[in-house]
Amino acid sequence: MTFDERPVRTTDHHVMDSSSALHDPPNDASDLAGEQDKTEEKGRTSMLREIVETLILALIIFVAVRSVVLNFRVDGLSMMPSLQNNEMLLVNRNAYFNFDTYAMVDWLPLVDHDDENVVYPFDPPKRGDIIVFNPPVEGEDKPYIKRVIGLPGETVEIHNDGVYIDGERLDEEYLGGEETYCGRQQACPDVVVPEGSVFVLGDNRDNSTDSRRFGTVDVDRIIGKAWVTYWPRDVIGVVPHYEYPELSNQE
Repeated sequence: MTFDERPVRTTDHHVMDSSSALHDPPNDASDLAGEQDKTEEKGRTSMLREIVETLILALIIFVAVRSVVLNFRVDGLSMMPSLQNNEMLLVNRNAYFNFDTYAMVDWLPLVDHDDENVVYPFDPPKRGDIIVFNPPVEGEDKPYIKRVIGLPGETVEIHNDGVYIDGERLDEEYLGGEETYCGRQQACPDVVVPEGSVFVLGDNRDNSTDSRRFGTVDVDRIIGKAWVTYWPRDVIGVVPHYEYPELSNQE
């Protein structure tokens, strides 16, 4: 019996070391460090993006809130006893928002209106509203806060220690029994309130510079309506609106 003693030829490219193919180790430690740096960089970028987005959102909310409300500090005693000195308020800036419908079309050719058609989407100023308005006295820069007493077209009279609207005496319970004079005089000249204006008085009638001195206030000068008191804590709440039932038959 003989054997073929020729060596068996094998080709290396047909043989695969499965263990080396399935378990290739990382090249070196620098690859791991690079991956870690990329992860940290992505984390920092994501955090920075979140911070920027939060700041932008906060700015949008701030601008939106400021366009609606304004904080105001009562400076002085002219609205006592209803409002105290240094009391903090939120003022609704859009309470009396209005626009002239004629102005929206007057730019068209052959269209021109000499008068106005003012529309209030909410409400115009009402008697009893406490309003904040730009100073009507030249040279002053601090806003005033007063109560609306007379409305457009009405005749305001001050005599016999009280206020009269078109001949009807107001019952102003918020004055706490205080009487109304016209400075050192017992009576003021009658005032017919023009369109687009209001007649205002402070609740502390003996210590208030108001329409008795500077006249009526143009509605365009009104900053807003006193809405909420938020300081001090014992007076937190909605600023009350006073009604005048004695004038219900005139309104």
